[in-house]
Amino acid sequence: MIEISNVSKTYGTGNSAVHALKDVNLTIPKGTIHGVIGLSGAGKSTLIRCVNLLERPSTGSVSVDGQEMTRLSRGELNRARHRIGMIFQHFNLLTTRTVFDNVALPLELMGESRSAIKDRVLPLLELVGLSDKAKQYPAQLSGGQKQRVAIARALASKPNVLLCDEATSALDPQTTSSILELLREINQQLGITILLITHEMEVVKSICHRVSLISDGELVEDAEVGDFFTAPITQLGREFLNDFLQLSPPKELIERLSDTPSEHTHPVVRLTFSGDAVSTPLISRLARECSVDVSILQAKVESIQDRTLGLMIAELLGSPAQTQEAMAYLEAHQLQVEVLGHVQRNV
Repeated sequence: MIEISNVSKTYGTGNSAVHALKDVNLTIPKGTIHGVIGLSGAGKSTLIRCVNLLERPSTGSVSVDGQEMTRLSRGELNRARHRIGMIFQHFNLLTTRTVFDNVALPLELMGESRSAIKDRVLPLLELVGLSDKAKQYPAQLSGGQKQRVAIARALASKPNVLLCDEATSALDPQTTSSILELLREINQQLGITILLITHEMEVVKSICHRVSLISDGELVEDAEVGDFFTAPITQLGREFLNDFLQLSPPKELIERLSDTPSEHTHPVVRLTFSGDAVSTPLISRLARECSVDVSILQAKVESIQDRTLGLMIAELLGSPAQTQEAMAYLEAHQLQVEVLGHVQRNV
């Protein structure tokens, strides 16, 4: 388990101080995969580096498996870090060492014998699918293979926790998928807790159990992945979701949207369906029961872990009273209704 309690991190002092983290509280249960997302500069990487104290919090505490990292002596901290693996965006392999020797490096630093190192490294190379690359050098590997070496190296000291800082950002989509599948296998087979920093919603959707959203150093959302994708509670969360789903009104319609409703406009809405609502014919019922016409502009369905998420952008065509009744009807049937604006209706 990882427990981050009231953690703040400030760089500099006075008017030039930068508050990278602001009173962050986060608990990550043992054996789970937890994603942290946010815009560039939000504090994601600072947060993950506070877990193993590559960055020491200005205030607050960090505990890993019941051991409070912020209270350890230098020697105790070095030993504790052996139980916390870390992988980075740019692999950080030593170019003059073979694949085998890169993975062996942490064990050498721990003083392990050559036979013990061999007994540990070879199964790890098999785990990450690189048994045939042991004698090759990083320059001979693809990006995905380099990241697999980095993962094996991070696992060499038998950590309980694996920290991933934008581990797939430098990879193409197909390679990213294979690395994510490998991380899922590691989590399931070894029971390792994974804390994963990313700006990619696809990564969160693919393997995370839970996700936290950071904005300007503050933790603004923390939810099960299914809940975050179906019902984000902040505007930033909704923006991340909409960017990921790429569901927005056509450009020509956006140019016509007004924030102000009137007797001569009708609403354009974004509807979010989840659970049973996805398979229920609510739109046809809406047209019959509320006497409105529904012009569907865009729609898609996504599978998020064990949930189904449906999204739609539509115009509700009717009088103001009819469209208000229609939106109330949809909300009563557990749909999220977001009014994107109003457009002039033909009268």
